[in-house]
Amino acid sequence: MNHFSRMLNKQIKLKITGHSFKGILTDFGNDILVLFDGQKFFYIPLLHVQKAVLIEGDDQDIIKPEAMPFPQDDSPISYRSILTNAKGLYTQVYVIGKKTLHGTIIHVLSDYLVLYSPVYKLIYIPLAHLKWLTLYEQNTSPYSVRIELPDTSSLSRSFEEQLKKFEGKIAVFDMGEDPDKIGLIKNGKGNLIELINANGEAVYFKLNHVKSVYLP
Repeated sequence: MNHFSRMLNKQIKLKITGHSFKGILTDFGNDILVLFDGQKFFYIPLLHVQKAVLIEGDDQDIIKPEAMPFPQDDSPISYRSILTNAKGLYTQVYVIGKKTLHGTIIHVLSDYLVLYSPVYKLIYIPLAHLKWLTLYEQNTSPYSVRIELPDTSSLSRSFEEQLKKFEGKIAVFDMGEDPDKIGLIKNGKGNLIELINANGEAVYFKLNHVKSVYLP
């Protein structure tokens, strides 16, 4: 973490899985970085950071922000504390492919979060696969609509337990980028998911590779 201490409040280039960023490193914790790109704060789990490079000289063209989005105290930030602070706020998150998701984080469980999207409704995202999140500006919302949150009182603590409840239902895994990950959940127990695809074929894939799931 001493490396990030030397980069604090300086401009850096950051490469993560699927994205590159340029901005000011405004804060960091043991498992998360906070980057300001001149317009937005990006909260980036350290798990997905592939490279960080300090920018020096004339390339420093981003003005340091006047304030941080969340109240700050003396305790170090963490991935989970950022997610907890973001609950109920309008957010944009990146999980997979070229698609970002827009909505509201309504629950943070032991190893997954639940995002409510006006488009996809409830999306279940394992914490290990969220690449970054950023907040909407005040008084703005995804698609300029007011989001009415659903009742989610029956959620399970773990992602595996939640998938068991979806057995016998049609589900879309990993935002449907792979057609074989859209279908009927035959078996959601254990580390191997069994899915019946549109052609009636049984497809198996590992639970720890699942980046998101929602019920259409």
